[in-house]
Amino acid sequence: MKKFFILFYICLSSLTTFAQLDRSKRPTPGPAPVIRLGKYESFQLANGLKIFVVTNKKLPRVAVNLILDYIPPLEKEVTGLGDITGQMLRTGTQTRTKDQIDEQIDFLGATLYTSSSGAYGSSLKKHQDKLMEIMADLLLHPSFKQEELDKIKTEKKNELSLSKDEPESILQQVKSVVLYGKDHPYGEITTEKSIDAITLDKINTYYATYFKPNIGYMAFVGDITLAEAKALTEKYFSTWKQGTVPTPTYIQPKVPAKTKVIVVNKPEAVQTVLSIAYPIDFKPGPPDAIKASITNDILGYGGFSGRLFQNLREKHGYTYGAYSSLQNDRLVGSFSAGGNIKTNVVDSAITEIVSEMRRIRDIVVTDAELKQTKNIRNGIFVQSLEDPQTIARFALNTARYKLPADYYSNYLKNIEAVKIPDIQAMAKKYILPENAYILVVGNASEFEAKLQQFGEIIHYDAEGNKIEASTSSSTIPADITADKVIGNYINAIGGKEKLIKIRDVSTSMNAKVQGMEVTGLRQQKTPNKLKMSMKIASMGMEVLKIVSNGNKATFSAMGNTQELTGKELESTKAMNTLFPELYYDQIGVTRTLKGIEKVNGSDTYVIELTLPGGSKTTEYFEINSGLKVKQILVGETNGQTVTQTTNFGDYREVSGVKFPYLLSTSFGPQVVDLKVTSIELNKGLGDEIFE
Repeated sequence: MKKFFILFYICLSSLTTFAQLDRSKRPTPGPAPVIRLGKYESFQLANGLKIFVVTNKKLPRVAVNLILDYIPPLEKEVTGLGDITGQMLRTGTQTRTKDQIDEQIDFLGATLYTSSSGAYGSSLKKHQDKLMEIMADLLLHPSFKQEELDKIKTEKKNELSLSKDEPESILQQVKSVVLYGKDHPYGEITTEKSIDAITLDKINTYYATYFKPNIGYMAFVGDITLAEAKALTEKYFSTWKQGTVPTPTYIQPKVPAKTKVIVVNKPEAVQTVLSIAYPIDFKPGPPDAIKASITNDILGYGGFSGRLFQNLREKHGYTYGAYSSLQNDRLVGSFSAGGNIKTNVVDSAITEIVSEMRRIRDIVVTDAELKQTKNIRNGIFVQSLEDPQTIARFALNTARYKLPADYYSNYLKNIEAVKIPDIQAMAKKYILPENAYILVVGNASEFEAKLQQFGEIIHYDAEGNKIEASTSSSTIPADITADKVIGNYINAIGGKEKLIKIRDVSTSMNAKVQGMEVTGLRQQKTPNKLKMSMKIASMGMEVLKIVSNGNKATFSAMGNTQELTGKELESTKAMNTLFPELYYDQIGVTRTLKGIEKVNGSDTYVIELTLPGGSKTTEYFEINSGLKVKQILVGETNGQTVTQTTNFGDYREVSGVKFPYLLSTSFGPQVVDLKVTSIELNKGLGDEIFE
């Protein structure tokens, strides 16, 4: 009872306080807070390495960050070279193997990693000498080995495989090509081919060209003094030899003369990713940086208060969130606005974004809106000062971008000095709705016709290459039907006579999932019996099992078993049929020829299947070979829409019938490559296996 009354009193007090506030009036913004930035000290080694020290003795830790400040080169056929070179620095030196480095860093309880633009490390203060010794060894005495390069190249390819089916990743890649062009370093895309072209010689050349101290900025943060930093850098980095680093120049990317619509077709996409973007000449620092940033905050960067968020989410419900960004860069900046949009309202979302871009440019903002945005930016800035790394970042930015010495100490004053006319001036300069690229990644057949009102439509593939339109069915020959495409597939894999003689199929396969070796066995028997099991090879632990006797089906994952019922059961029974294409009429699968689309550069016929339970599957059959190369399943799990995409490849003959020996399956961002190790036919599998 006592606890109840305490809680009751707290609630009552809260209600009383709430009632005393006049919620119809916004709080009056206060003046810009007066702040005192933390101090930093600096010095320079004879070889040109510039060092900054931010002393903070709250914790006995030290962090050191090295930035190599060079203009990125065009990597062309070896795009990804700089990134991989940065990773290779962490794989060994002339006196330490990668395993030895890992062991030493773990023993210190430290952190150390390298990149194409430098290195970062942190440790307890008592280990700062050893940390600097190892960091200097990595940077000054690397030893690049082929086996380590092979590992990294494999990892990079896996990363590409994970992202190639993600609409957001596709949008970013295509956007970089469209905005900057492939003759600009920001417009280059890493591919499997470019990764394969990277060699040890090229890595050695990249390292020798760009890892020089005279373009380096090193910042110490933590329990360290200027004298200690001088002693450490003299001891470990004074022998680092300086050199001339190339400073390439590039043609400045321009905004389009008129709006163009860039479409990437992703038929299985549940939503559509949208970005209205263009390059701009927007350098770091004054005179426009603060004014332009506040302008963008009002439009779409200021969280829930941004106009785009309020319009597209709160007012219209087109998306969970809509935002804009205005990025500065010493080579070329960019503007973009958009979000993940419901596919059926993509055209309406574009209209609203363009409307908001025009409104902030053509109609002055209100005083209240400007004050609110200033307060938010003030708060973010002040909060960032709690982190000592912020002061180090300010020091590095001031040096790298030649900012005024008092740029950050006057930051809040300069925010407060922004006036309403400044917002409109910045909007007119940087917000260009009539000179933009409208980039859209999604199921183009659902929205493409509606986008013609916005400008010329240009089609791209996921790797940023222009292609012919691939969503129209008008190019389908008059004599081609869904059943004819399926018939061609049956003939391509061996023909009906051979297929009906197969009574059971046993398929062994393996894959790597999150670094673990997984083995699988799939057994099928006519008419529609199935058993599939996946195990972690090192443990023998079963992680997945599906069993169906043709009438009932169960699904087990990590020890939890669920019996399939209703529509899910009916769909499963239909697709478990051995060579179901032979029996679509009998099992109640309807077929619709949807059009012609490209898959991995080849034209394919697209067939939509409606299964007995009502779910739909989309399948892609290569026109030239007749083979099935892709399948998309869309379903619901726990109320959420789930898309599973499988690519089929490496077809091989087994007793005169072709089977795919590579099945690359994606579930959202996760991609699993199943490699078939053996296929056995007509083993006489007993019915008891499927119970």
